[in-house]
Amino acid sequence: MRNHDDSSNLPVPFTPPPGNQLSTPLQARFMPEPQEEASREGVVAYWRMVMRHKWIVVLVAFLGTVAGILFTLPQTPIYQSSTSLEVQGLNENFLNLENLNPTSSPSGYLDPSYEILTQVKVFQSRSLLQQTTERLLKEKKTGYGTSTDRLAAWRKVLHIAPKQALDRNNAIAAAAGGINVKASGTTRIIEITSDSTDPQLAADFANTLVDEFIQKNLDDRWKTTERTGEWLTKQLDDLKIKLERSEDTLQSYALAVGLQFTASSKGKDGDQENVASASVRLVQEELLKARADRMIAQSKYELLASSPPEALPQVLDDSSLREYESKLVDLKRQRAELSPSFTPDHPRMQKLEAQITELETALEAARQKVVTRLRNDYAAAESHEKLLNDEFAKQLDTVSSQAANEVHYNILKREVDTNRQLYESMLSKVKESSIASAMRASNFRIVDLAKPAGAPYKPNLMNNAMLGSMAGIFLGVVLVLLKEQADRSIQQPGDSSLYLGISELGVIPSDRPTMLRRGQRPSALIPSVSGNNSNAGNPVELVTWQRQGSLIAESFRAVLTSIMFSEQRPRVVVISSANPSEGKTTVSTNLSIALSEISQRVLLIDADMRRPRLHRLFDLKNDKGLSELLLSKHALKTSEVVGAVRESWIPGLHILTSGPWAANASTLLYSARLPEIIEITRQSFDTVIIDSPPMLHIADARLLAKHSDSVLLVLRAGKTTRTAGSMAIQKFVADGSTILGTILTDWNPDQNGYGYDYKYYSSHAAYYTDSGVTNDLEAVVGDSKESSGKQAVGSRDL
Repeated sequence: MRNHDDSSNLPVPFTPPPGNQLSTPLQARFMPEPQEEASREGVVAYWRMVMRHKWIVVLVAFLGTVAGILFTLPQTPIYQSSTSLEVQGLNENFLNLENLNPTSSPSGYLDPSYEILTQVKVFQSRSLLQQTTERLLKEKKTGYGTSTDRLAAWRKVLHIAPKQALDRNNAIAAAAGGINVKASGTTRIIEITSDSTDPQLAADFANTLVDEFIQKNLDDRWKTTERTGEWLTKQLDDLKIKLERSEDTLQSYALAVGLQFTASSKGKDGDQENVASASVRLVQEELLKARADRMIAQSKYELLASSPPEALPQVLDDSSLREYESKLVDLKRQRAELSPSFTPDHPRMQKLEAQITELETALEAARQKVVTRLRNDYAAAESHEKLLNDEFAKQLDTVSSQAANEVHYNILKREVDTNRQLYESMLSKVKESSIASAMRASNFRIVDLAKPAGAPYKPNLMNNAMLGSMAGIFLGVVLVLLKEQADRSIQQPGDSSLYLGISELGVIPSDRPTMLRRGQRPSALIPSVSGNNSNAGNPVELVTWQRQGSLIAESFRAVLTSIMFSEQRPRVVVISSANPSEGKTTVSTNLSIALSEISQRVLLIDADMRRPRLHRLFDLKNDKGLSELLLSKHALKTSEVVGAVRESWIPGLHILTSGPWAANASTLLYSARLPEIIEITRQSFDTVIIDSPPMLHIADARLLAKHSDSVLLVLRAGKTTRTAGSMAIQKFVADGSTILGTILTDWNPDQNGYGYDYKYYSSHAAYYTDSGVTNDLEAVVGDSKESSGKQAVGSRDL
């Protein structure tokens, strides 16, 4: 053990800064509970809530299952039988039956699914159900109404009257109410199901209902066709008489007015045409052709007045004229070639001139012939048109005189044609109706007959039990969520960042035996240095020293790493909590031990003078300490402060106990000696850890934080409420203290729904005792001390 009286271990004397002004800690900013961040947890957050209280959900689900079973047992078993019917497409056009039935819809005008739905409604009609019920009541060969009672044995044991079974009539009436008819998807199949307490009755009722439906469909079709045939026969007799009368009237009128009709020629409507009308039509056609020919000849004739003869199309297209012009061009070419060599009087030149003159004369004569022919063609076309106009006028007068008679004749003739068409159509329908009335075809085919069921389909014990279980799970989850909503405590890692807006430096798992799974050794959670599996005599406040390879010890080292890598590396840290028994002393001692393990000179101050504990944990006397220093009337010296410090049995760890109990403990920290004590210890040790009382109802922690570098707030999982944590942070922020972060203690991973237990650490215990972790921390601190030593002389930074 180190001796603090040894001169080689004396700390560097404290020299106050100029003006006796202590450094001001960095201000912290408080962030209220962020609602948007809380909403991001989503399904994962709710899953963790349920897993924390999974036994509640399991219990409520079990009760729901039992309730489902108890609900099922007293119910009467119901049997179900089913049959299926195919709706085939009836050939309505067979023998033209489609036109005989006035109620059938033309093919293509009605969706087939409408027909299926219509037949479903017919199955559910009261008349059809009544016919089926009456038919079954008449057949008394089969007895219905017997059913088994599941609780018959229990009723007999409890001396309860047995449940009365339904008689035959009531059983059939009840089966009529258990009919369900539905279309099978997009097929043409209709499914009929029948429910009854008697399996044989359920099958018989379904089959009888289908038979009655098919028979009813056949009877309805036959009656409709028979009535249609009778009506058509009556109408046929009336039409025959009407047709004979209209034909006699037509012939008599034609003879009276002297109308004549051609046998081969027909008019536009297909009727026989009047002779005069046929003549007018023929003359009119010829007149139109002559008028067209005259217009063509006239256009060619009028072109003569505006164009020279040689430019006329007829002249240009004439082959003989083109030959003359070709020869004339050739002679003129020769004359042009010889004119430079010969004079006009030369015989050759005169011969060429004579030939050119002769060709020009012949060419002009041919052109005149073409012009004359065009004039003659126009005159002939004009004369032909005039003659046809005169003839058309004569024929038109003749037709006009007979127009009134012909109109009346056509009216009479159309009446005759209409009566004949009606008579012929009606005669055909009567013959088809006589055939259709003799046919009894059905478009329904039974696919499967109903058979008695071997077991009841309801009540379904398994389904009801599952429904009860699901309802229980739902109710259990609701109860858990309501319980979680009512529970405002910090539950799991990340809650402090989420709800308080303060960074979380680490999580310390619980050391309670209830965390261990059944059959798991405690050493899997906390392996002992000595190899002893028992945790007796090993307080959790010293777990980092006594159980160095345990998960809890490694968790404190992880917190230390977070502190070392924070933006401000504090020298003096106040550790406090909102309420008592939240683990602040445990965090203080274990962080101090972790710091001493990496060659740090650490001072642990017990500032909880109402309930001091550090002197008992480290087996030290408490006859002097912090209270005596605070009661000093004069300015403290470094030797006085260091003299009150005791060296513990852990290398590098020094303890300043709370000192003798004082009646005025609530006012001691207001002493002017407090800043001096903190500053002297800051200069004398690498790190100073102050274990302070709970701060919500006691102001000691706030006073200590005001003169320290930063504050570490300890939150206990499942105990510290969000409100308490928020109030503590607000008070520290209002005081201007720097909040380094929070530490979550006593966290149980199994209860928080992470599925992350300590079985993993049992198989990796050797990893946590590896000296490499300590070596890495020492290297980080060494680098930190070297860099901070260059910045400030006489100051050692963590």
